Amino acid sequence: MKLKIFYLTTEIVPFANTSSLAEFSAKVPLLLQDKEHDIRTIIPKYGYVSERKYILREVIRLREIPFEFGKENVIASAKSAFIPKTRVQVYFLEDTKRFKPLTNLIYKAKNGRVISDIHDRFAFFSKASLAILPHLFWKPDLMWCNGWQSALVSAFYKQHYKDDDFYGNIKSVLVVHNYEEEYLDIEKGLFSKIGLTEPEGINKGVINAYEAAAQNVDLIIAIDTPANDVSKKLIKLPSIKKSKLLIVKTSDESPDYENVAAKIDNGLQKLYS
Repeated sequence: MKLKIFYLTTEIVPFANTSSLAEFSAKVPLLLQDKEHDIRTIIPKYGYVSERKYILREVIRLREIPFEFGKENVIASAKSAFIPKTRVQVYFLEDTKRFKPLTNLIYKAKNGRVISDIHDRFAFFSKASLAILPHLFWKPDLMWCNGWQSALVSAFYKQHYKDDDFYGNIKSVLVVHNYEEEYLDIEKGLFSKIGLTEPEGINKGVINAYEAAAQNVDLIIAIDTPANDVSKKLIKLPSIKKSKLLIVKTSDESPDYENVAAKIDNGLQKLYS
């Protein structure tokens, strides 16, 4: 089955690159496009990304889109480009407060510390990405979310959008590339601040981002490497069931992205069988 896939990521080579997610997000969408899936990617527009170098274009219908984020009435805009030397379209979500000030470390300040409001920033990215969908004149079959950065996308979808005529029947998957504990604890207070009901299992004021996602997504895909057994760590979390976990094994040195894309594609097809 050919799918329309909305691919949310915070890193893509050459625009943003702090981890293996960046190369993955450049190569796997292209391989899925080769399988005749209609795939469109979206990433925050960081201030250091050159609009001239990468030929970011204005899209009139993607300017100043209003939506609610918690108790705030906010707006978001997006520009369009392509991953260089490919036909994979990338939308760059703009926000002068949350994304423009970030350096090429993205998640950390120059002193190496994790930015204190990092979950708030990427929760905004998650909801804004959903808010702009009708303005693309394109409805996906599937939302592909990557890592803790987009762990709240499916919660926003189920609580704010799924009953809308345009948004009905969109499935979601979360692909977990790393298990980086320094990023995983979401504070309890964030959920009410951004307009979400608290997930089950909040303990001592925080919840693991992947546990929060597991309560809403249709499938979790763990990318295991010899150095990072992600699936082993995920399965220890109470909310994550083996029946909703697809394990894709690869290598640290030179991932076989064709094999990875094929296994993921097979897993996605089973969602629709």
